[in-house]
Amino acid sequence: MNQTKQEEEYGYDLFPERNPGGHKKMSIAESLFTFNNKCQVMLQFAVETSPYAKLLLSAMKSSGCQVLKDRHFSCEDCDGTVSGGFDAASSQIVLCQNNIHQQSHMNRVVTHELIHAFDHCRAHVDWFNNFRHLACSEIRAANLSGDCSFTNEVARFNFGLKQHHQECVRGRALRSILAVRKISRDEAEKIVDEVFEPCFNDHAPFGRIPHSKKDAKFAYRAYMNRDRYYANL
Repeated sequence: MNQTKQEEEYGYDLFPERNPGGHKKMSIAESLFTFNNKCQVMLQFAVETSPYAKLLLSAMKSSGCQVLKDRHFSCEDCDGTVSGGFDAASSQIVLCQNNIHQQSHMNRVVTHELIHAFDHCRAHVDWFNNFRHLACSEIRAANLSGDCSFTNEVARFNFGLKQHHQECVRGRALRSILAVRKISRDEAEKIVDEVFEPCFNDHAPFGRIPHSKKDAKFAYRAYMNRDRYYANL
């Protein structure tokens, strides 16, 4: 596919360092004196301490898709409107080093994109041609990553109406689709509505909606102990 057409249709224009030849290698000087070093440190902290990330990484390894930090994550400069992305063509998570400045933000972005990577691992997701597949993964990522947690919604000055969590998930999934696909808002809303219920209720691999870090810790503990009952039969 023509690269310009690819950028226009699939959102690659938001990630200027993405190109068919692979990701840009930074020099040692660039790594030490730009956002890249801070991004790498925050990424390391996220994968080692975030219960959300630890559960997803364990689930992917169990599914035969072990994630390697140097291979599957890339800290890059991005358009100012995005914090991260999952590049299905290279099975790589992009972390926008110029837009992520706090550890809590890094943790959410890593979790959000790992959910896409988990979906890529466990299912035959047609990211580029099937908008329903894309919408489903965006719904799951918004629902399970903490994007719509009470704390984050209060910080955005969004307060609890009935089914507020569902509306937050729906809205964030819609915005994500519109950011990376050239379709109308009406068409995107229709697609999200069509797949919303089954995708919202798909909580794998958490088993529940982790509304907080405490919930994520419980989910991680349950996941790691999932075989203990059967081992003692």
